[in-house]
Amino acid sequence: MSAIEPFRIAVPQTVIDDLHDRLARTRWTGDFANDDWAYGANTSYIRELAEYWRTGYDWRAREAEMNALAHFRTMIDDIPIHFVHVRGKGPAPKPILLSHGWPWTFRDFGKVIGPLTDPAAYGGDAADAFDVVVPSLPGFAFSTPLTVPGINWWKTADMWVRLMERLGYARFGAHGGDVGAFISAQLGHKYAERISGVHLTTPGKLTFMTGGGWEADEYTAADSQHLARMGQVRASEMGHFVVQSTKPQNLAVAFADSPAGLLAWLVDKRRNWGDCAGDVESRFSKDDLLDNAMLYWATNSYHTSARYYYEGAHQPWQPSHERSPVVEAPTGIAVFPAELTFAPREAAGKYYNLQRWTEMPAGGHFAAMEEPSLLVDDLRAFFRALK
Repeated sequence: MSAIEPFRIAVPQTVIDDLHDRLARTRWTGDFANDDWAYGANTSYIRELAEYWRTGYDWRAREAEMNALAHFRTMIDDIPIHFVHVRGKGPAPKPILLSHGWPWTFRDFGKVIGPLTDPAAYGGDAADAFDVVVPSLPGFAFSTPLTVPGINWWKTADMWVRLMERLGYARFGAHGGDVGAFISAQLGHKYAERISGVHLTTPGKLTFMTGGGWEADEYTAADSQHLARMGQVRASEMGHFVVQSTKPQNLAVAFADSPAGLLAWLVDKRRNWGDCAGDVESRFSKDDLLDNAMLYWATNSYHTSARYYYEGAHQPWQPSHERSPVVEAPTGIAVFPAELTFAPREAAGKYYNLQRWTEMPAGGHFAAMEEPSLLVDDLRAFFRALK
């Protein structure tokens, strides 16, 4: 068994100084007729944000805030895995593992960790307390360096089982969004006997990354309100998927050299995938946006995070059984109105062991950061009902 070691975030000052120097020397591109971000990130806004990154953003204060949580690292299959582990305050905390996606980091769950682990301190019932584990996906942020090929989301699910075993959890719940939803669903498929429940904000078929998504005839009239959003996403928001699942290293070279370029790529996703009606700072503060960029920049992990798409797209998912439903663990699905994709409810009820379906009034792809209270309430209600 590999040791679990305490970990503290400590970005070297040389990295910060180099960042500031690169930002000061950015050669900015021209941009016109792009106030609506139709061509991609608006350069004027990114330039303003980059200047704040250089002169106003206080990384050391943000770093200290992150370090207020308990961080650890352990080796799994010779890969360093970073995770946050906070034990619950209640009579019988339930273990839950939260899996992020791209371009997320563990930081995306920062607003839900407190309410989940100590509900009484946030006006809730201590009986709803969770032990919360938030790993960084292999190749993301402090789960680096990743130097071996082939690590994808369903292999990550195997790693998460081993991680939870090391922490003493033989049985646990799983929540995820984006690719973290596929990790969580795979746990509920392959390891259903170990999983108390699966809760998802981006539910899909486990064949999704190799072309096996929901079929058009699986949607009914009841799903019609979501189809327009999905059409918009297909038309304008899948460029990242194409390039990162085919030639991720090309962008990686550029983003390892240019923090401004990396920032534009990441912020574009927050604006267009969040429920913000085009005003990114209505959902994410400048500091929130820069926390995300800083975790990718300081660890030079864009290249391995992007390869996560390539590895998923080039390795067809293999089922562990042919039973129905495919995901046998009890499943809850939270439907946020500005999410990128939507599952047809009737079909999802056949694919998953669906126990709860919640239509949310607001929120998008980054639910844990956009609408933490809605997500926390739904997680509590779902797992409370499974007792």
